[in-house]
Amino acid sequence: MTASGEVLRLAGRVLIDEQTERGEAWVVGGRITLERPRFSGDVRTIEGVVLPGLVDVHCHVGVTVGGAADEALAEKQAQADRDTGVLLIRDAGSATDTAWIHGRTDLPRLIRAGRFIARPKRYLRGFARELESVGDLPAAAAEEARRGDGWVKLIADWIDRDLGADGDLRPLWPDDVLADAVAVAHAAGARVTAHTFATEAVGGLLGAGIDCLEHGTGMTDAHIDQAARRGVPVVPTLLQVAQFASIADQAGGKYPAFATRMRAMHARRYEQVRRFHDAGVPLLIGTDAGGTIAHGDFADECVEMAGAGVPDRDVVAAATWVARRFLGVPGIDEGASADVVVYRDDPRDDVRILAALSAIVLRGAVFDPQHGA
Repeated sequence: MTASGEVLRLAGRVLIDEQTERGEAWVVGGRITLERPRFSGDVRTIEGVVLPGLVDVHCHVGVTVGGAADEALAEKQAQADRDTGVLLIRDAGSATDTAWIHGRTDLPRLIRAGRFIARPKRYLRGFARELESVGDLPAAAAEEARRGDGWVKLIADWIDRDLGADGDLRPLWPDDVLADAVAVAHAAGARVTAHTFATEAVGGLLGAGIDCLEHGTGMTDAHIDQAARRGVPVVPTLLQVAQFASIADQAGGKYPAFATRMRAMHARRYEQVRRFHDAGVPLLIGTDAGGTIAHGDFADECVEMAGAGVPDRDVVAAATWVARRFLGVPGIDEGASADVVVYRDDPRDDVRILAALSAIVLRGAVFDPQHGA
């Protein structure tokens, strides 16, 4: 790592957004300037194709297979993300408080959604804040809005094992309670996102005014059209959905209805993403890292989305400036924090290039993508 106090010249092709490209930009005092600064002393030049730092909008720092991760593991997770160019994370629910990351200038910027909100036995054990009464959801949403960084994460559906052999994905919340919870969070200045695999929960989420949908594997054409009209983004998490077949295999003997549904959603996962894209649903990219998905797999998630039929240029946009606009975090803008990634070639021509970083600049400090600090 080199110090954030040095002057950097970013030269070659500086991609600011879909329509704007410059030949150079500068980093002074850890911040971007688009005009050549007045200075004395040495300048370090980094050449290549420069993009705003990558954004993982569905990532779980501080989560491991058993629930909450300790601080040392959470640090390693965040470092693994940073070293693949992910410099901004929306933590879509955590089992622990990771606000301490805000004080670490060597780790990605973190926008926390507070703790997952679920019902007893209706989510992964040890992960969520579990509410005994559905009527407690609005108050819990208000509390998590205060604890997070402007986001609240709901678990909208999960397998209901109490149904025995008929156990299948079912909504956790009545539509009216869900609408009250979203309204309360909005009144507190927070946005709400929701985990949803099933078809049955989506109508209530959209009706409640949800701000983002995670996974969206059960969305019908009507749901997709509604999300497109309202501009509600979907985060497909294809690395996670790729595991649905093995989940079905594990559950099939005990919960055959659930297994059948999971296999069907797995089989049509790429078709579903193409439907999102073709309908005009805003797509964002998230790995769902934490638990069974490793941190540092962002480039693989992008390749999966391209493999589903989303054009490479759209995938790269979703991974950079589109996500930053959605989260309200500047990219390559005058006075913005210098958080950029550099490649020899343009990833918009081949999204696989995202795995071939030349340099990472975070808060003006240069990191080696192979060796971190």
